[in-house]
Amino acid sequence: MKTESPIMVVDDEAFMRRALAFVLRREGYSVILAEDGLTALDKVRDLLPRMIFLDVMMPGIDGYEVCRRVKENPLTRGTHIVLLTARGEEIDQGVGLAAGADEYMTKPFSPSVILARVRDVVGWPEESLAPGS
Repeated sequence: MKTESPIMVVDDEAFMRRALAFVLRREGYSVILAEDGLTALDKVRDLLPRMIFLDVMMPGIDGYEVCRRVKENPLTRGTHIVLLTARGEEIDQGVGLAAGADEYMTKPFSPSVILARVRDVVGWPEESLAPGS
């Protein structure tokens, strides 16, 4: 089962990448992973994900900068970006939203909330999985 457009998970912590990818793949979504900002930007340009779950605190290019660059590019401007981070202070949320993020969620995350957001933005992975099908 695959969605037409993949969902990207960007986090420098392997456990977080694997956990979120497991939740998404279990529901039938196509997932691509990146362990840092530079890798994420390369993959975004090549694969054009519909949605990105993006950690803020990463070595090299942080999530705020990745978000800015994705939103500045006309080809990827419409990508829905969820900053998923341990930084929950109001000022951090403001910086993230100012960088262009569509949402700001704090870790630990709830799998049911993550899936609800994905279904709202991306849709169901296949028509047969949608309620009432």
